[in-house]
Amino acid sequence: MKRQELKILGASAVGTAFEWYDFFLYGALVPIIGAKFFGQYGTAAQTVFALLTFAVGFVFRPVGALIFARLTDLIGRKVVFMITLVLMGVSTLLVGLLPTSEQIGVLAPILLLTCRILQGLAVSGEFGAAVTYVSEYAPRNQRGFFVGWLTGTTALALSLSLAVQIGVEAIVGSAAYSEWGWRVPFLISVVPLALSVWIRSKLDESPLFMQMKADGTRSKAPLREAFGSWQRVRMIAIVFVMASAQSFIGYLSTVYLLTTMKVNLKVDSFTVNCIFMGAMLFGFFLCVFASWLSDRVGRRPVLFAGLGLAALTVFPITSAITGATNPALEHARSNVTVVIHANPQDCSFQFDPTGTTKFTSDCDRARKVLQAYSVEFSRADVDGPTSVLVDQTEVAGGPTLEKDLVKAIGAAGYPIDGSATTIKVSSVLDYFSWPVVKVSLLLLVLVACAQLAQGPASVAMAEVFPTRIRATALAVPYQLGVGVFGGLLPATMVAIGSQSGSLTTALWYPVVAMGIGLVILLFTLPETKGVALSEVKLDEPDRAGNVPVTRH
Repeated sequence: MKRQELKILGASAVGTAFEWYDFFLYGALVPIIGAKFFGQYGTAAQTVFALLTFAVGFVFRPVGALIFARLTDLIGRKVVFMITLVLMGVSTLLVGLLPTSEQIGVLAPILLLTCRILQGLAVSGEFGAAVTYVSEYAPRNQRGFFVGWLTGTTALALSLSLAVQIGVEAIVGSAAYSEWGWRVPFLISVVPLALSVWIRSKLDESPLFMQMKADGTRSKAPLREAFGSWQRVRMIAIVFVMASAQSFIGYLSTVYLLTTMKVNLKVDSFTVNCIFMGAMLFGFFLCVFASWLSDRVGRRPVLFAGLGLAALTVFPITSAITGATNPALEHARSNVTVVIHANPQDCSFQFDPTGTTKFTSDCDRARKVLQAYSVEFSRADVDGPTSVLVDQTEVAGGPTLEKDLVKAIGAAGYPIDGSATTIKVSSVLDYFSWPVVKVSLLLLVLVACAQLAQGPASVAMAEVFPTRIRATALAVPYQLGVGVFGGLLPATMVAIGSQSGSLTTALWYPVVAMGIGLVILLFTLPETKGVALSEVKLDEPDRAGNVPVTRH
């Protein structure tokens, strides 16, 4: 890279990394957030509510795209850079200052929700502006490599957020960290915020935007123009599918597995954070490599390899991770049969946004116990009273249901004392023990699949739209796809697992979705390697319906 190119890329990546650092702090703290802001619910409900609040940031990302991406095409890339950066920093700082539900009741989750909305608006505006800015500066034969450093900051930011949490927890201790130390990573984000604002203030505007401004060819209504022709609507739909498909493996391999290992597999938070910190650091460089590779062989082959391998490996990898982290739990799930016999009317869908519903039936009480100990179970409808069959042992409903059921699943082989996990990091040497290395390598397979998909997808989105509407046209479908499917994925999978009694059942959702997305993209996504961004047009498709491009 030339000195100016290095300056542009470095400043863009630092700011983007900071915004993602802020955004992912919440995702890594889901169990604690659930306990602090939704403490009146059971463990499973706390996790679902915390993940849904995490998802709110994603749901509002399309709104942020409509606001900030439009501004990016109207007033410039750099200005939006600064606005979104400050908005993210302020909202993250506020999360660290919020009182808990124990202190102010229902107002606590409402304030938390407000902060997540602001974070979602900020990060959505950042993506469109950053990818557009860097892609317009990059040499077209290295565009994937340049944008890959930017896209890879997603994994790097998660790694950094985990590193900060590990450091704080090591200093204050686990008990203090769960009590008040979790606030520190949010509060100290004010330091990188100031640094990022200073660095970005030194940047110049994108040369393509400046040329467009000088020529008087800026779009006066980028949103309307983005949807102004059938070919553009078609391409926006393709980008939506691409964004949705890559987000499934992206958030399954990060937030969902991060939460599952802590809540369901009973691995301590410090150990999980250490494992994910290393995997995400490797993920950053894997994203850069995947993006560089797409400059050589094309966007399509690398993207399709990532989605295809992800769909094929999700089931065996997650099963292997369970067996490696908590073999007693994996053995019990495979060999112990647990069936709840109950009247369907007594088994509620345990989701209560208003906090007014009481789950007191024997069926609901039994499910709460089984979920707390990560027991796989099925349900059989009967007209009589509720009972739970654990292998050949029948547990009847009644006042002692919880006590009798815990005793029965423990006798059948389920670990009930929380000491069955075989991995724990308490020193640097533990990081290199075989069980920890094995889990890290298994996780890295899914992370690699995610980066193979995410790297080429980000640069391809910038290469299919004209300069005058690029930020708007790529940001709106991207944020809609990631917001609806990626952001809601962890909460949806936890809810499916809780309702069905099987974490394996929940995995079918992302696997089938990735498969459908891959098939659609195989027949619709054009190859854009070598496109000259200043000459991309979408109003004159060729006879085959492909995007007209100019190459070397």
